[in-house]
Amino acid sequence: MTDALERDALWEDFHRAVNMTSAELAAWLRVGDAGETTEPLPDRAGSDTGQHVLAILQKRRTDLTEDDLRVMEEVVDAVAEETDPENEPVAGDTARRHRLMTLGHDPLKA
Repeated sequence: MTDALERDALWEDFHRAVNMTSAELAAWLRVGDAGETTEPLPDRAGSDTGQHVLAILQKRRTDLTEDDLRVMEEVVDAVAEETDPENEPVAGDTARRHRLMTLGHDPLKA
């Protein structure tokens, strides 16, 4: 994907899908990985994808790599699939919310 218009559209779609701030996502990744007796280093908490989303949130549009663009597309697609109106969430479906939050999307946020 090298077209500037496509990059701009993906940037906008990504930032609509990822509705958590970098601080919120970093905190969530640390909480999600914390065990009863241990907690990972902040820069190693969470999944590889969650860490990549966090890194993208801290970049400027002009600094994106092809790998960033690939992850952005995956996140946009995953969030769209999980939040599809036909795939209505069940009340109390915390596992689904937590999966989405690992990608930077909190479904309870307006």
